[in-house]
Amino acid sequence: MLTIYNTLTKTKEPFKPLDGNNVRMYVCGMTVYDYCHLGHGRSMVAFDLATRWLRKSGYNLTYVRNITDIDDKIINRANENGETFDALTARMINAMHEDERRLNILPPDQEPRATDHIAGMHAMIQTLIDKGYAYAPGNGDVYYRVGKFVGYGKLSRKKIEDLRIGARIEVGEAKQDPLDFVLWKGVKPGEPSWESPWGPGRPGWHIECSVMSTCCLGESFDIHGGGSDLEFPHHENEIAQSEAATGKPYANAWMHCGMIRINGEKMSKSLNNFFTIRDVLEKYHPEVVRYLLVASHYRSAINYSEDSLRDAKGALERFYHALRGLPRVPASGGDAFVERFTAAMNDDFGTPEACAVLFDLVREINRLRESDVSAAAGLAGRLRELGDVLGVLQLEADDFLRAGAEGKVDAAQVEGLIQARLQARADKNWGESDRIRDQLTAMGVVLEDSKGGTTWRLAD
Repeated sequence: MLTIYNTLTKTKEPFKPLDGNNVRMYVCGMTVYDYCHLGHGRSMVAFDLATRWLRKSGYNLTYVRNITDIDDKIINRANENGETFDALTARMINAMHEDERRLNILPPDQEPRATDHIAGMHAMIQTLIDKGYAYAPGNGDVYYRVGKFVGYGKLSRKKIEDLRIGARIEVGEAKQDPLDFVLWKGVKPGEPSWESPWGPGRPGWHIECSVMSTCCLGESFDIHGGGSDLEFPHHENEIAQSEAATGKPYANAWMHCGMIRINGEKMSKSLNNFFTIRDVLEKYHPEVVRYLLVASHYRSAINYSEDSLRDAKGALERFYHALRGLPRVPASGGDAFVERFTAAMNDDFGTPEACAVLFDLVREINRLRESDVSAAAGLAGRLRELGDVLGVLQLEADDFLRAGAEGKVDAAQVEGLIQARLQARADKNWGESDRIRDQLTAMGVVLEDSKGGTTWRLAD
């Protein structure tokens, strides 16, 4: 049985969908004012992995991941660029989808945008006002009354009395309590706005997800996910809003993925220590980047470095070398490996242990390939099958191992030299054979001889 670490209870729990075999999962997506950095990629890949395993396990999953397409950062960036906010967000959404495709991230079933749910936000805010959980001070803003919600802090384990220490009301705010947060922001000069019962303005960040999630998945659903940096205040505020409005439990389980770290600090645009996904993909194959992101447990932090990317590349090369030269046949054999892989993934999506199973499977393939090609090929099919759960190992081995060769070597010339070397070996002209190998080595080409013939790749 699948167990998931629930941030709400701080324990691993057996996963039991609320509705039979149907699973509803909502994940906080991107605020689209710039290109996605690798920290965003970590979240997208983590929940893509969860999506793949839930479906592999036979669940009927509906996966919703939102887009925040209006906020302060978007408005400021659009003004800096001299473009409209919707032109900026359309461009960034297209770039995000391109990054996802390159990282082999499956698209969510629904991708709601905040600006398409303004009416729903008005309705939930009015409900909160009617119930006494929100108030409109008359300046165009609407605030949530944090102190009224019993249980505020249950996700993050923060206490209201501790949060009040040092909290203050900023100049221009009409809050009744420093902890209260904005649901609707009154319009400011030059900003995009929407009409509302409280005057023109735009939504606060937290209300967006409460409305989009319940609109797409219902008032209670199975899994809510996002980065660990969203646990407080964003997710805490979502719970307060949603449960106050509906009177029902919000999300049954909460999943939070760890951050990408550089020199001990979270990768973020505010710290200016980030690498965009497309920057990293300029230097490394997309599958290398994806493997870096799935090889660590989704809840752990990942230390980004050139060494960690080289390690990921080396692991994939080992897998693809095992697949190389074996015919593509349906997966067969290796039941014990499947059982171990399944047990690892059912233990809170335990990818480090699952990857260890793949390495053991590679050792068995290599042991069999010289003595029983048929059995080795069946296990190679199994390796691809399990790799697909992680979103890797679906390429042709030579395509991966020779990636980046374009512009560095002439593949036709390399193939011609290999054939000439094979002929020299057939003629027992060992001197010529060695000369050709040396020539290829000088070109940065590594040859690998086996019973199935000679293959090549670029040297690291």
